[in-house]
Amino acid sequence: MLDRKFIVDNADQVRRNCADRGLTVDVERLVQLELQRRERQRDVEDLNRRANEVAKSIGKAADAAAREARKEEGRQLREQKDRAQADVDRLEAEILQIQAGIPNMSHPAAPVGADDAANRELRRGRQVPRELDFPVLDHVDLAAKLDLIDFEGGAKIAGHGFYFLKHEAVLLELALQQFAVQRLVAEGFTPVVTPDLAYTEILQGTGYIPRGPETQIYSIENTNLNLVATAEITLGGLLAGEILDAEQLPRKLCGISHCFRTEAGAAGRAARGLYRVHQFTKVEMFAFTLPDQSDAMLEHFCDLECRLFDELEIPYRVVDTATGDLGGPAYRKYDLEAWMPGRGQGGQWGEVTSTSNCTDYQARRLNIRFKHRGQKGTQFVHTLNGTAIAISRALLAILENYQQADRSVLIPAVLQPWVGCDRIRPRVT
Repeated sequence: MLDRKFIVDNADQVRRNCADRGLTVDVERLVQLELQRRERQRDVEDLNRRANEVAKSIGKAADAAAREARKEEGRQLREQKDRAQADVDRLEAEILQIQAGIPNMSHPAAPVGADDAANRELRRGRQVPRELDFPVLDHVDLAAKLDLIDFEGGAKIAGHGFYFLKHEAVLLELALQQFAVQRLVAEGFTPVVTPDLAYTEILQGTGYIPRGPETQIYSIENTNLNLVATAEITLGGLLAGEILDAEQLPRKLCGISHCFRTEAGAAGRAARGLYRVHQFTKVEMFAFTLPDQSDAMLEHFCDLECRLFDELEIPYRVVDTATGDLGGPAYRKYDLEAWMPGRGQGGQWGEVTSTSNCTDYQARRLNIRFKHRGQKGTQFVHTLNGTAIAISRALLAILENYQQADRSVLIPAVLQPWVGCDRIRPRVT
């Protein structure tokens, strides 16, 4: 969350930022409550000081009557202090409720707009979309001919949005994991397989809404546990409450996890097949950095995502995400959108990865700090996340971009050693 003093001192700026993100937050109410809390906190401290002074004076009283009078005065002061403290606690709870709903500030260069229509294209990848001289199929129809994905079987056992991968699709999933992890390990990332569950407070710390009508999270009934939507949650929570040595930063992790999302409200052709599903595997990048390292780390994460898709030889573009499309914790976010020939009339771009600089927003909620050796005091780290490979959408992009006129699909050269072949041929005519 944002620093409370920053909110009070920059209320107009915070209010404008909320408006740019399409959020209605009562910033003025928070400011009023915080000023009241500070005043009552001063009362608590003053009453506590006076009660202590009275307590010290009891033994110096001239007689029993004077001592009893001092004791009664002390009791009254402590009761007043307790009432003032109750006011402080009540105000603090209301302030925190508002404060938790205030998003991170937005980077000055982030395009201002209500949704992804305002995203700004920054650049494109090495590969350009192919000119296909045959009727193009989307990945759902291709997968049916190649017998790669069983959507009906998934729906039978778990409902719409679940699926079975079969045959070469399984090998492609494993190949994509190996490919991404090997590249990231070579870049200094520590590989981690994370839990698929996390406590509610960890989700809240990373900025996710684990319960309630607007949540995208599956919660485990009668527990404090939730299925994770991304390894960002578990990797960020890994160091919750810790103080890191500044000399050991940045610390880079790549986490493999299953991801579970309700995808409430998702509909339409853009949600067809693998694009929006309730479960998928993802290789996630995460970094803890010093404050002056996070801008460069964001560019590094984006560059790594581009390099992965350049190696896969899939056309893509990078967009700077508009304020209204930023998640609450993100200060700045880049999306990598792959070309999807089977979407719409003649193909469309679709998001396949993203990377965000969350500055100290998550670290403040998770209480992750750093300190310099030999110096007093601590500061909050900055956290960043980025998708290396979201398997479901990478599979979609491979099937559609590598389809051939005979309905076979070529395997990207970089993945062939793991898959064991160079082409997937139709099994269903």
